[in-house]
Amino acid sequence: MHDTTELLIELGAIILGLGILGRLAGRVGFSAIPLYLLAGLAFGHGGLLPLNASEEFVATGAEIGVILLLLLLGLEYSASELVSNLKTQYPSGLVDFVLNAVPGAAAALILGWGPVAAVALAGVTWISSSGVIAKVLGDLGRLGNRETPVILGVLVIEDLAMAVYLPLLTALLAGLSLAGGSLTLLISLGTVGAVLYLALRHGRLISRAVSSDNPEMLLLVVLGLTVLVAGVAQELQVSAAVGAFLVGIALSGEVAEGAHNLLAPLRDLFAAVFFVFFGLNTDPAAIPPVLVPALILATVTALTKIATGWYAARRAGVRTAGRWRTGGTLVARGEFSIVIAGLAVGVEPRIGPLATAYVLILVILGPLAARWTEPLARRLTRNAPAPVPLVKTEPVPADGPVLSEEHARAEAAVTAEEPVRAEPPVSGAGDPASSHG
Repeated sequence: MHDTTELLIELGAIILGLGILGRLAGRVGFSAIPLYLLAGLAFGHGGLLPLNASEEFVATGAEIGVILLLLLLGLEYSASELVSNLKTQYPSGLVDFVLNAVPGAAAALILGWGPVAAVALAGVTWISSSGVIAKVLGDLGRLGNRETPVILGVLVIEDLAMAVYLPLLTALLAGLSLAGGSLTLLISLGTVGAVLYLALRHGRLISRAVSSDNPEMLLLVVLGLTVLVAGVAQELQVSAAVGAFLVGIALSGEVAEGAHNLLAPLRDLFAAVFFVFFGLNTDPAAIPPVLVPALILATVTALTKIATGWYAARRAGVRTAGRWRTGGTLVARGEFSIVIAGLAVGVEPRIGPLATAYVLILVILGPLAARWTEPLARRLTRNAPAPVPLVKTEPVPADGPVLSEEHARAEAAVTAEEPVRAEPPVSGAGDPASSHG
């Protein structure tokens, strides 16, 4: 069979198969990512029917998929929103890093994979899946909930952290010296700072220069600019993904909205190709040996993400139910974990199978955790024995002293479901009446 003919047949079969898997996932209300990964495993090296003619094209499509994922994520936020979130949510970001990156690094060191693999696996376990979480929030009708801005704030900080983490990881994987790695990091930080400054001060001028009433022209200019910047960033060892993310941040207003609407179908197509490509390059026979470590790591980091969400929501004044919902929603891992693992497989091939198994577990568990963490926590809390008071209180006689208003409120709080504060609560600090759960 002619090479071109075989290529067209394989590509057509891949795209058609992805469409069928996506519809199947939509019917059952699940993310399609695990199905795409499984499809890649089935038709990759060591799979049921390896695909050879389309491998190079799929690899290029996977690169474009990562670029589009990060571009559209950047289009979701303006530079001012990013700076504001960074100022208010940075303590939650630090807690998120410590609780979720450390288990991955520790696992790599325990498995004897070395410090570079530890840095890579720390990123795999650290970053939540923005795509899966956004879909879950929409499916559960929680976009207007009190805790949703907290969830988005944590995700934004993780995305910003990627602008520093990915260049550092790239330098380590390339075997650069301390001086070379420091230079790469300085270039990355300088680039991020310059783009944020331009977006804050001159974002309207940039958007006006890119803007066009013709959808075709807008699509070509935005896509061409993104791929060009991503390629330059890659050449500077900054990471193509970060370059695409910064382009998205620099665009705002109607231009960002129009570009998002035009590029969303392309993102979905090439992102699916990316997940398939990762599966194609993972030998299914390599997964069973790492299944137990992946399961342990998934269990630990699911609990640490729930703790992260609880802490972040508590800082924002969200009530108990919203805190549990925040933690459960952040459990899912997905595209970023696979991107990081894809960068690291050249140094430590065993990261690929472990990351695949890990993401498969948490991308399935994530929507379930978002739905059931709060009801389960409420049931367990309700069944827990009441705490024994440390100080025995005597009944007040009928002619005894009258309690102060503050003392009376504190006494009433013992039987209340939520603690009653002595000071009046801040307006808007609780869940809205329309919140779920």
